[in-house]
Amino acid sequence: MMNEFAGFLRSHGGKILQQTLTHINLTLVSVAIAILIGVPLGILVARKRRLAGTVLGAAGVMQTIPSIALLGFMIPLLGIGSQPAIVALFLYALLPIIRNTYTGITGVDATVIEAAKGLGMSSSQILFKVELPLSMPVLIAGIRTATVINVGVATLAAYIAAGGLGEFIFGGIALNNTNMILAGAIPAALLALLFDFILSRIQKFNWRKYRMKAGIIGAVVISFVLFSMLPSVKQGKLLAGFTPEFMGRMDGYLGLKKYYGLDIRTVVINDAVMYQAMYEGKLDVVSGYSTDGRIRSYNLVTLEDDRHIFPPYFAAPVVRTATLEKYPELEDALNKLAGRINDSVMTMLNYQADFLKKDPAAVAKDFLVAQQLYQPPRKGTKGTVRIGSKIFTEQYILVEMYSMLIKGYTDLDVSAKTGLGGTKICFDAIVNDQIDLYPEYTGTGLLVILQAEEENVSRLTKNKDSVYQFVQEQFLRQYQLRWLQPIGFNNAYALMMRKERAEELNIRSISDLADYLGGNDK
Repeated sequence: MMNEFAGFLRSHGGKILQQTLTHINLTLVSVAIAILIGVPLGILVARKRRLAGTVLGAAGVMQTIPSIALLGFMIPLLGIGSQPAIVALFLYALLPIIRNTYTGITGVDATVIEAAKGLGMSSSQILFKVELPLSMPVLIAGIRTATVINVGVATLAAYIAAGGLGEFIFGGIALNNTNMILAGAIPAALLALLFDFILSRIQKFNWRKYRMKAGIIGAVVISFVLFSMLPSVKQGKLLAGFTPEFMGRMDGYLGLKKYYGLDIRTVVINDAVMYQAMYEGKLDVVSGYSTDGRIRSYNLVTLEDDRHIFPPYFAAPVVRTATLEKYPELEDALNKLAGRINDSVMTMLNYQADFLKKDPAAVAKDFLVAQQLYQPPRKGTKGTVRIGSKIFTEQYILVEMYSMLIKGYTDLDVSAKTGLGGTKICFDAIVNDQIDLYPEYTGTGLLVILQAEEENVSRLTKNKDSVYQFVQEQFLRQYQLRWLQPIGFNNAYALMMRKERAEELNIRSISDLADYLGGNDK
């Protein structure tokens, strides 16, 4: 384990350093802006205390907004990349800085303030010579809190193509790669400890004795952070947005580079915001799934995989053998969906949920009713089956269908654990007896979970039945998991462009895209 991790660090050392510097940049820039705005606001509410509730309440609301939602809100305003990430991190850093500035100043002994007034000091002199130096340890404590928070939250910046150590963490989760997760998590934790230690030393600084030097040093540091550390933007013909999982897979960007010679400027982005970024014109090419309803919603076209690097991705339920032995009737209920959904049907179901905003449960029920498969739920007194899912629409719909089939055709109840994240989380959950089943894809089973050798991949992926048979046998032998009958649709990886952009550039296939870039998009 340690040897593998050391080898990963050696082979990816350059990128780890680059993303660490990006992570530091995001953290320091956002905290510096929060200091420039938060400290004056803290002083203001300390002077005008009737405003304290409003200002602190507003800053508190910013911290209650889920991080990924806040990042998503920024895309229409600021696009993707470092700018929206810095704004979001700045908003998260405000509360502890404002609150501690306010607390520090209002906590200065009133007799000290009166003595300063008695010496004839003005309000500004009292602030800079008495209140701020005395409150500085409390103020620095707020900055320490904000900095440590932002080191953690900055990992989410990878969701909107801002880079940072989150690229390794989310890529590792998606690719079932522990070394990749550790390569992101360990430096992030060390950064948090390092910043906390540095700020703890600053907190003990004698601010009254060296306030002039401290002010100059602080101004220089903030100026350096704001103007010298902003990342440069790499230019190129087109910009591609790929998910962390797609970036690290041979049936993803690695294969595109190897078999197509595709050399395109890329950013890592989460698929939850990727399509919106494409629609807003922030991206030219994205990775996606062939049955995604947003292809139709956003008027995208799928580029032909003319060299066939994307293997078949037929969906089927993966179930614990122990669960099937305990509840044998479960298999018949789940297999009622086998062969019922082709590619176009799944695309339409996803479209209803993604674009028409129908509840996945309603989409699932309407389909089962149309297929004459729906039955009212029974009492479910025999036991409970735990169903998991990854974090995208298609999986939510499938989980609802399976839940309804189980409740309608057996005496079992269902506990749905949806939105478990990527492949690794779902697979670990089923192996560790946290869930009983989840929908999986044959290509993912072959390449991500089993990590089949390249010669086997080349041989197997020419036939969808060969892939299914291989993963079925290996999952049963290695993990005591059973693949039931495939649902029918092939949710393969695909490259997509906006229709008008593809027509403008006369790009219909991935080879056309590679030829357009000409190998010079560096």
